[in-house]
Amino acid sequence: LLGAAAHPALCPPAGSCTMSTAEDAEWLRWVTKQFGSIAGEDKEIDLEEFKTALQVKESFFAERFFALFDSDGSGTISLEELLKALSLLVHGNETDKLRFLFQVYDVVRALRHIRVPALTRRGACSPRAGSGSIDPDELRVVLRWCLRESAIALPEERLGDLTLALFEAADKDHSGSITFKELKEELEGFPEVMENLTISAASWLKPPPPTERSRRPHYLTRVYWHNHRSKLACLGGYAGLNLLLFALAALQHASLGGWMAVARGCGQCLNFNCAFLAVLMLRRCLTWLRATPIAKVLPLDQHVVFHQLVGYVVLALAAVHTGAHIANFSRLARQDGHHALAEYLLSARPGVGGLGGTASQTGLALQGLLAAMLAFSSPCVRRSGHFEVFYWTHLSYISIWTLLILHGPHFWKWFVVPGCLFVLEKVVGLAWRHAGGLRIVEVNLLPSKVTHLVIERPQFFHYKPGDYVYLNIPAIATYEWHPFTISSAPEQQETLWLHIRSLGQWTNKLYEYFQQPESPSPEPKPLSRSLREKRCRHWVQVGANGAQLSANAECYIDGPYGTPTRRIFTSEHAVLIGAGIGITPFASILQSIMYRYRRRKQSCPSCHYSWCEDLRDEEMMLRKVDFIWINRDQKHFEWFVSLLTKLEMEQAEQEPGGRFLEMHMYMTSALSKNDMKAIGLQMALDLLAAKEQRDSITGLRTRTQPGRPDWSKV
Repeated sequence: LLGAAAHPALCPPAGSCTMSTAEDAEWLRWVTKQFGSIAGEDKEIDLEEFKTALQVKESFFAERFFALFDSDGSGTISLEELLKALSLLVHGNETDKLRFLFQVYDVVRALRHIRVPALTRRGACSPRAGSGSIDPDELRVVLRWCLRESAIALPEERLGDLTLALFEAADKDHSGSITFKELKEELEGFPEVMENLTISAASWLKPPPPTERSRRPHYLTRVYWHNHRSKLACLGGYAGLNLLLFALAALQHASLGGWMAVARGCGQCLNFNCAFLAVLMLRRCLTWLRATPIAKVLPLDQHVVFHQLVGYVVLALAAVHTGAHIANFSRLARQDGHHALAEYLLSARPGVGGLGGTASQTGLALQGLLAAMLAFSSPCVRRSGHFEVFYWTHLSYISIWTLLILHGPHFWKWFVVPGCLFVLEKVVGLAWRHAGGLRIVEVNLLPSKVTHLVIERPQFFHYKPGDYVYLNIPAIATYEWHPFTISSAPEQQETLWLHIRSLGQWTNKLYEYFQQPESPSPEPKPLSRSLREKRCRHWVQVGANGAQLSANAECYIDGPYGTPTRRIFTSEHAVLIGAGIGITPFASILQSIMYRYRRRKQSCPSCHYSWCEDLRDEEMMLRKVDFIWINRDQKHFEWFVSLLTKLEMEQAEQEPGGRFLEMHMYMTSALSKNDMKAIGLQMALDLLAAKEQRDSITGLRTRTQPGRPDWSKV
């Protein structure tokens, strides 16, 4: 990292350009060491080695930096030249760094319209000497490479607008070129950039971080315990209950020997845990509980994580339980002398336990089923295109619970209540699924391989913003049900929306299925016609390259099921943070928020003055919403942008200058303003956004910020 902010330990205070003698010596030793690791036998760095070390995406900036470092124009950089250039940038003042930036942008006139060629090792003509000013063509060339370095694609016309905006702002005297003095004056309007101007994140020139004193692990900090107090309290209660059950059962059977005490203790814990597994998968009951005060005490949003944890605990307890019984049978076989251990394990024996003395056989069967279920539930199986294996092995819970009732004489007492609730939920789910298939009335194939399904909404189907459903499309896979968040607002009465990103086998099949050409229907169906009319009132986004298709495929849904987003409307200030396709729940939430915001707006019939009623009702307590969306690159913004544009326009109409809903967009592939490879582009984007009141990357009024959020500032 070349510049004043090279490393926290070496970074001088703002406004200071000095480092201590010890820091200076450390930095020089580190650069010398790194130079030796990449230089050839001739102790010189050529252009290709420089490109590799600098880690830049495009060669333009590497070649410009190389030419400026190569002070003698030899085609290679010596250690002396490198240290001289770096010392100027690290120890130099703002003017030194700005002059370097100016030389980078002052491209040789002869190379104005073409890529700067790679330099030869010796005797090549160095392009370091510029014209002393930057004209529009040179600026356009640099901005084009800035766009490529930040993975931003804009049409040539837009590039021209950016060039013009930056050139007009910097060319103070309207002479047709930008001088060093004019560039300096323009950059002085960005003090935060001036203080931290760097070349690039070249790890080979970044000294290792200073060794920090050993700190406590994060999970032992006070903040962690405060933020996870409900989850930790439940984990503590769960562990305490298991220990209590084990101790009581072990003490009760201590007279039968140590191995029997361990086996009985684990067996009692298994009674509880195998029944508790069913409780954690009662989705409808958990959705109902979210609307009660219990939701503030119990970590209901962690039910899947707890289900996985209890599954591991069951397998461990079953292994200890089985091992203890085998040890006990081995002891009995040695005492008896007439029966082998295999007879105890494989043949029914009265008094051993279980229905008809079959405890050993049912226990071994249970151990095998549990091991298979755990093995095929691992993420590597589920995410590698073998969902059917996970699905069918997980259905063995029916066999497991049946064998448990036959194996343990007291299990039914633990299982009767959760078992009945589980069966009731399954019956309700089957009734929903087989009440009749729903029609997919429209499909939009959006950018980034996102499939937007518009599904006929069932009668009496009520849900909250952010809820999800399980979707089954027999044409894709007969038995597979996958959860997807509903992206339409509950106020949308006729249809449901699902936005599905192609990330796995099933979702890719879905996208490819609707990519197939379809013969047009001569007469649109009434529902399709009403949907098209409704699209004029609601917000459907179709990307520039997206395909809008009519569809009549059949599907089934199971749900809705609740999520933690149900609590948003009871807050005064909501901060919604999502990355990539993870913002799907917010499509529904934002639409519902704006619908309720509209409904609460009041206006005077005489003067048409409008205001927002300051009422606190159960449906809408929100006074401020901040929406933060982080994406890797430009194309991932495309599929959701039209909805956000609609929300921005609606807020501008309802309350000009209002800040009820504020959006914050971040693009992680774009270089920050502090980087010399991006400062010109980011300044141009700022200037053009201020002029046109819209962002060049997304088209929104909200300016897309480069890099990741600075959470402390947020």
